[in-house]
Amino acid sequence: MKKVFALLIGLFLLPLSVQAADFKEGTHYEVLQRTATEKPEVLEFFSFYCPHCFKFEPLMKGLETALPEDVTIKKNHVNFLGGAMAEEITKAYAAADLLNVKDDVTSIIFDEIHVQHNNISGEQDILDIFEKAGVEEQEAKAALASFAVNGMASQMKRNTENFKVRGVPTLIVNGKYKVNTGSVKSVAEFNELVEFLTKKTD
Repeated sequence: MKKVFALLIGLFLLPLSVQAADFKEGTHYEVLQRTATEKPEVLEFFSFYCPHCFKFEPLMKGLETALPEDVTIKKNHVNFLGGAMAEEITKAYAAADLLNVKDDVTSIIFDEIHVQHNNISGEQDILDIFEKAGVEEQEAKAALASFAVNGMASQMKRNTENFKVRGVPTLIVNGKYKVNTGSVKSVAEFNELVEFLTKKTD
């Protein structure tokens, strides 16, 4: 995690322009023993309880703008941080996705934990977060208890297990390439590396 934190500091301090880099397997990325997805995608494993993930958010928002429109960016909340509330927060993220308030809920939860230093300790706290995002309590409750949300949460748990994710933030590109974030030295190089990997299939 120290490497990730150092990267975050460096990425925001160094110039945004960078010459095309020669990205190498084993240095800039790792090849997972999996088949690449048919369509280009970036899957970010994260936790609302992870301070590095909170600091990583601006980088991911910039990446969304930098990547071609045909690249899908997905987020996968993990359950190995957050103790007893981890699974509930994962369901909250899935419900926010289902209700199309994912960006708002993400910002609110990160702010509650890392800026306001508030403890999210139960269902009412989660419902209050949805209310701040403009979702009425009954609608939020129904979404949280829905089959769809439980399925989405289960899928995120399986993804975490299948990709053997042990730390966050972790980026997997095209279901096959794991980004070594500590290998890049600027925002532009980070964006360039991820875009490079979205075009790979071998």
